[in-house]
Amino acid sequence: ANLRQILLKTSSLSGRTKLLHQTGLSLYSTSHGFYEEEVKKKLQQFPGGSIDLQKEDSGIGILTLNNPSKMNAFSGVMMLQLLEKVIELENWTEGKGLIVRGAKNTFSSGSDLNAVKSLGTPEDGMAVCMFMQNTLTRFMRLPLISVALVQGWALGGGAEFTTACDFRLMTPESKIRFVHKEMGIIPSWGGTTRLVDIIGSRQALKVLSGALKLDSKYALHIGMVEEVLQSSDETKSLEEAQEWLKQFIQGPPEVIRALKKSVCSGRELYLEEALQNERDLLGTVWGGPANLEAIAKKGKFNK
Repeated sequence: ANLRQILLKTSSLSGRTKLLHQTGLSLYSTSHGFYEEEVKKKLQQFPGGSIDLQKEDSGIGILTLNNPSKMNAFSGVMMLQLLEKVIELENWTEGKGLIVRGAKNTFSSGSDLNAVKSLGTPEDGMAVCMFMQNTLTRFMRLPLISVALVQGWALGGGAEFTTACDFRLMTPESKIRFVHKEMGIIPSWGGTTRLVDIIGSRQALKVLSGALKLDSKYALHIGMVEEVLQSSDETKSLEEAQEWLKQFIQGPPEVIRALKKSVCSGRELYLEEALQNERDLLGTVWGGPANLEAIAKKGKFNK
């Protein structure tokens, strides 16, 4: 603990590093003209569907977008529930991995048009944009290795949600489509910013300005997805996704979580800050139980 206290005193962490260090902090606040309680009151007026979370003993969570009568479109209430589930996941210290999927063989068709019609002004649009960017940025920074299991369609906001996951897997017949141009708008849940990070600016510009239908073959070709699964069946494809994820989450939660945090800071911070963050994260696992056990085992093999 003494070493840690010294390190904390000597690291003059910038605001950005602090944001990453502390869970539960959002991008936007009142200084950006974002009034969260007002937005929540508006979203509450649009019910329908739910966001379900199942936390398995294996350390894998399963987050289900559940509004099948509307192809799992996000109602206002679902947007609010997504934030609640993200907060629950921020507090799940035993968690290591997360699978995001839609109910009844399809991922999500984006925003529920009922809500969209009623939120007609640019101010309304920007308020919901800030709310969803906050939620999905917190989601992306979760210390869990996340994978979107895309079955059926991931459209609009549904396509944007897949980009907030670390990885994407598609079933053979599924499609991803950033359909925003056809609706006369642009992605507003952080989708463009994250898409550029995933496939680069040239491919992102094509995908968005062409409103391209990305089938599994094309998505694999441009590096949007990791793998195309064998099965299109709901149960079997979920099992396949779990098997795929397991190879990355073997080991103690504190180590997996520190790795994810370290990769996050490498992506989001300047070099010096990212390196300092790596050092601080190392301090949470070096000399810890998993480290000592591994050293003891190696010692046995070397004799």
